[in-house]
Amino acid sequence: MELNNKQIAIVGGGPGGLTLARLLQLKGANVNVYERDFDKNARVQGAPLDLHEDAGLAALRKAELLDAFKKNFLRGADKKVITNAHAEILFSDHDAKPEENFGADYFRPEIDRGPLRNLLLTSLKPQTVVWNSHFISMETEGEGWRLHFKNGISVYADIVIAADGANSKIRPYITEIKPFYSGIVMLEGNIHKAKETTPAMAALFNGGKVMAFGNGKCILGGQKGNGDLGFYASFKADEQWPQNCGLDYNDTSRMLDWFKKEYPGWSAIWNELFENAVPPFIPRPIYCMPLNQHWETKTNLTMLGDAAHVMPPFAGEGVNMAMRDALELSECLTSGKFSTLQAALSFYEANMRKRASKAARESLENGETMHSEHALEKMLAFFSGHR
Repeated sequence: MELNNKQIAIVGGGPGGLTLARLLQLKGANVNVYERDFDKNARVQGAPLDLHEDAGLAALRKAELLDAFKKNFLRGADKKVITNAHAEILFSDHDAKPEENFGADYFRPEIDRGPLRNLLLTSLKPQTVVWNSHFISMETEGEGWRLHFKNGISVYADIVIAADGANSKIRPYITEIKPFYSGIVMLEGNIHKAKETTPAMAALFNGGKVMAFGNGKCILGGQKGNGDLGFYASFKADEQWPQNCGLDYNDTSRMLDWFKKEYPGWSAIWNELFENAVPPFIPRPIYCMPLNQHWETKTNLTMLGDAAHVMPPFAGEGVNMAMRDALELSECLTSGKFSTLQAALSFYEANMRKRASKAARESLENGETMHSEHALEKMLAFFSGHR
């Protein structure tokens, strides 16, 4: 199947979309990425990403970017401690886990989102990414699509690939299936210069990750490459909690009062997180696509990553699924094994849905375990068995 005479539009410049663009360009395809951020200097927020051998790392290896990744990953950031509500360390792999062990199944090196985006961007041809392109709508035109953006620009593409995240504006052109609420809210906080502002917490994190469990609630977090620290208070709540809780997410004193009330029995050492977080806190209700979703394959339109299969983060699969989607989709589009574009997309989508369903089920089950009455005991048993 020949792509050289076709224009491909990837909507969304996250890891999945950029990885796909790189892989397609290596095969000589004509591709543009349309990203809503104003330019490449937009701040990329969120916790570091851990890449898995059979997914994120496999995609980078195929994209000839593994060496660049090795220069940018956070050594030791994948190491973790598990504590109880009193911040007593009951599990640590800091002494046992090597800082570099590429090729091993359980080595999951972490990288900040910004450096990952930059190494993907620099691998692309100039002007591949069209910035300030906030997708609005599209309609069929001839055998392709006419895409419209908020800045007034419209473009034609023979093939459109949605990589625009959990709130994808393109997904409704493919299916009416919507995600369901998992029952969990993660309240995100970020701390700048952690060693200076939160020395007790910085010592506990020790350059890696912390997982703390108690009374059906969690605190999860990790060190970032610039010395900042990100954390999440994770708990079960009503789907409308973010709107109805009455909290001012910009008021750290009120957020601290909330924590003391809602996390009873937790040590005062955790207060340091809420006292020093840079407002605003960000509530994130956690959603998941149905595990049995199905749609009829379009002739020239598909999706990858969270647009296709948003899932909870409790198995670390989100970015890995997106990058593996990119790897498998690129191979389907360029292998020459399929007689039509629709056949290639159908094969990709069937395998993607099956793989994503398995990962989503694991993520949902992990979320239930981590927010259960006996979460601490179960998580200690799990990680001790995988030391």
